[in-house]
Amino acid sequence: MNKLRVFLVDDHAAMREGLRLLLVTQPNMEVVGQAGDGRSALEHVAATRPDVVVMDITLPGVNGVQLTAQLKQAYPNMRVLALTRHRELGYLRQIMHAGASGYVLKQAAAEALISALRTVARGETYLDPAVAGRVLHSYLGHTASREISHHIELSEREEEVMRLIASGRSNKEIAAQIGISVKTIEYHKAHSMKKLDLRSRADIVRYGVQQGWLQEL
Repeated sequence: MNKLRVFLVDDHAAMREGLRLLLVTQPNMEVVGQAGDGRSALEHVAATRPDVVVMDITLPGVNGVQLTAQLKQAYPNMRVLALTRHRELGYLRQIMHAGASGYVLKQAAAEALISALRTVARGETYLDPAVAGRVLHSYLGHTASREISHHIELSEREEEVMRLIASGRSNKEIAAQIGISVKTIEYHKAHSMKKLDLRSRADIVRYGVQQGWLQEL
């Protein structure tokens, strides 16, 4: 059985050495190289062609997110496992969007890193349990927010005004068409936008498209 070839990228030499010592104890893994910055990592990865790159996010010069994107563009089948101290979801989103297959905190137990390496090597995704719950809550909260907005009901007059705004008519044109004052149009528009959490006329047009209003005109 072929060994899993791992490359280490971290700007702290002691951290890289600790990881190397951990991985060489695994009978089915080998460390084929290491680097302390993005530029040298690109050179050495090109020479060694590892199966998985263990990637710190905070690096001098080219950071871990940028380096991940470059590696995935050059070697689409190579896996990247982020190993970082950052718990913030913003970092996770950035590096996963760049192409990483997993995210592990440096504070995690050694067994977690081994498990993560094996998981991403199989082509699966691994998220550290310490951040996975926050990701789920963030996703559920966003989904619930969108579902609530889709079920908000406008009054007949509010919907009429919003439909006409979505079709491109000005407040003055709408007022003349339905026989109410411009001030009343502005009131219905503002109230409806607040209900739907819309910010601009462009948002109203997009909402109108989602509702199928423009197809009915």
